[in-house]
Amino acid sequence: MTENDSRQNEVEILCIGTELLLGNILNSNARWLAEELAALGLPHYRQTVIGDNPKRLKESILEASERSNYLITTGGLGATQDDITTEVIAESFNSKLKKRENVFNKIEAKVITQSRSTKKESLKQSLFPERAKIIPNDFGTAPGMIWTPKEGFTILTFPGVPSELKAMWSSYAVPWLMEKTSQRNIFISKVMRFTGIGESQLAEEADDLFTNTNPTLAPYADIGEVRLRLTAKEQSKERAEEIIKPIEKKILKRFGNYFYGTDNESLASVVIKMLIAKNEKLFVAESCTGGGIGATLSAIPGASNAFLGGIIAYNNHIKHKFLGVPYQLLEDYGAVSSQVVQAMAEGARKNSGADWSIATSGIAGPDGGSTSKPVGLIHFAIAGPHGCSLSSESFGSYKGRIAIQKLSVVGSLNKLRLLLLTRS
Repeated sequence: MTENDSRQNEVEILCIGTELLLGNILNSNARWLAEELAALGLPHYRQTVIGDNPKRLKESILEASERSNYLITTGGLGATQDDITTEVIAESFNSKLKKRENVFNKIEAKVITQSRSTKKESLKQSLFPERAKIIPNDFGTAPGMIWTPKEGFTILTFPGVPSELKAMWSSYAVPWLMEKTSQRNIFISKVMRFTGIGESQLAEEADDLFTNTNPTLAPYADIGEVRLRLTAKEQSKERAEEIIKPIEKKILKRFGNYFYGTDNESLASVVIKMLIAKNEKLFVAESCTGGGIGATLSAIPGASNAFLGGIIAYNNHIKHKFLGVPYQLLEDYGAVSSQVVQAMAEGARKNSGADWSIATSGIAGPDGGSTSKPVGLIHFAIAGPHGCSLSSESFGSYKGRIAIQKLSVVGSLNKLRLLLLTRS
């Protein structure tokens, strides 16, 4: 390949499997590979998903060969009848498949250990085009290959099992690509996470920053949070990180009140980290969130160092018996009220011995609302060393019970985060 080639090391991803098209399996491989390609500085402009159909698969392969330098495939390398990737690739370029004895023997050894039938499966997975370089699979039976069927176009195949793909990619594909490609710039991305502000407001107030070409900014919205991805392209990781810093500082100056973390951090992980740093404990009392706060917190590694547990108090009797909420409050104000949620939080903190407690009560819908207490009304209480903080939110504009519950979880954790910040 010459430097005048207009494609300049362009890469495509082709994910193969009818189960992907049907939505039975989440296509996490494409996302992971895209991040890996960005880290290598390889231009990647197209992803395709194809079912286990020979005709359509062949068409996709040939189309990719006309516009890209590298095609990375995942899936279809198994031993069953619908695993057709290697066969169709060879057919696309009028190449015959030949048995690789060393590959066959290795597969045989693995399947014998697993007490499975062998010969037919092993033979199918040991057939490759004559000049293909084998990508060993140390964790499964399906090897991949690196094959250049025509000048300027190379195919790299991988199994669909994510753990096998990742191991094969890191051990074999990355070194090969770094040696073969002339592209030396790398992409470094940093994700900044915000909550309490909408995507449209953040994008509008940061409009002038979006004109940057290096680094670039891209907003992404999820329920209850907004992410800003800053991506820099440079010849070294250090230089890429350096040119991100000034933009990052500008963003923090404008939106610092809403910023809670970076990259893979979550509100729950940030809250747990803050509590551990203060050597303080948390207990939760949930009604409308149905255990969502506790589940989110307990999913964080090391959460037990700060999170004591919680109680789901849907029923008024449970609120009274385990949290000490007076029946008179429930009768006078109803379960969905600031008075009751305050009593829940204070009872939870007292009975658990925690430094902090979060309580939620509201109407997640779709039924149960009224004029005075509409669907989406959520009351929050956070009891701590210096009293109890009360607030309420209306999430009625969001459709669906799940969305309202998630917003309530996000809201409660962020309220605790902000209180912890004020005591830093």
